[in-house]
Amino acid sequence: MPMPADIGVIDLMLNVPGEDTSSWYEFMKPLFLDRESREIFAMPAQYMFKDIPQVGAQPDYVAYTVAQMDAHGIARAMVGVDGTETPNLEAIRRHPDRFFGSYHANPNRGMDEVRTIERLHRELGIKAVTAFPSGLCPQVPIDDKKWYPVYAKCVELDLPFCCCVGVPGPRLPMAPQKVELIDEVCWFFPELRFVMRHGAEPWTDLAVKLMLKYPNLSYMTSAFAPRHYPKAIIDFANTRGADQIMYAGYFPMGLSLERIFKELPEVPLRDEVWPKFLRDNAMRIFKLPPSLPVGSVRAEREPVGQLPREGASAASSRGGEGQ
Repeated sequence: MPMPADIGVIDLMLNVPGEDTSSWYEFMKPLFLDRESREIFAMPAQYMFKDIPQVGAQPDYVAYTVAQMDAHGIARAMVGVDGTETPNLEAIRRHPDRFFGSYHANPNRGMDEVRTIERLHRELGIKAVTAFPSGLCPQVPIDDKKWYPVYAKCVELDLPFCCCVGVPGPRLPMAPQKVELIDEVCWFFPELRFVMRHGAEPWTDLAVKLMLKYPNLSYMTSAFAPRHYPKAIIDFANTRGADQIMYAGYFPMGLSLERIFKELPEVPLRDEVWPKFLRDNAMRIFKLPPSLPVGSVRAEREPVGQLPREGASAASSRGGEGQ
């Protein structure tokens, strides 16, 4: 069966662009030691992403993003928020049926960070906490004691914890993100819905083994072009892991939606797996209310004129972390 149309895709990693996106990577800059990362790259894993989307100036960035989503059948997208005025927060306010928030946590802040998570859940209804252990300054390994209050708060608030795992795309030490570190966390917090993001390479076989072991562990395909989805992950999705693998993109940080949705139909998923991968697993794990049919979403969106066209990508892209 080909990839189903008009299913109402849920994209678990997307940002609304703006006039200045440089702030997306400020938190990791103190760790960069090479000149390219510090002075040249527009995004920290630019050596891997050869055709980063060029959005250009838009009269309304939220409307532009909604138009992009409509053009590719995306019913909802998860966007990062921290309570400050950003395009992501504006998108949630204007279209609460299309966007939901996540918060990128820094456990170095101790209990202040726990209180921030609680406040953002209360005030903005965030649906997840996210993490980039290798990008923090100082770095915090997945199994470090600093994370435990955050994990406990996620359990208390019934929020998934979405964590970058595997070798990071930016030129940063990988040790904090070794997949083996997830083992103790999932053992000690059996109620925590732990979601791996950004690949888990080169330890995808171990990631699959841990998902077999822990039903509270799952995986999203963020920051990978579909043609580069790890074979071990697709094989697992087609067999015992149909309920644990979810779609996530990487627009506009590193991949265009045009490229992603051009390549997605070639992913060899079984008929019964496609709806789970594109929508159902995300709805269950992130506890989302039912989506409007895609046709209804397209009909009701605000008029934005002709959809700007992004350049097609021709190069291999994967990896890279960001909010």
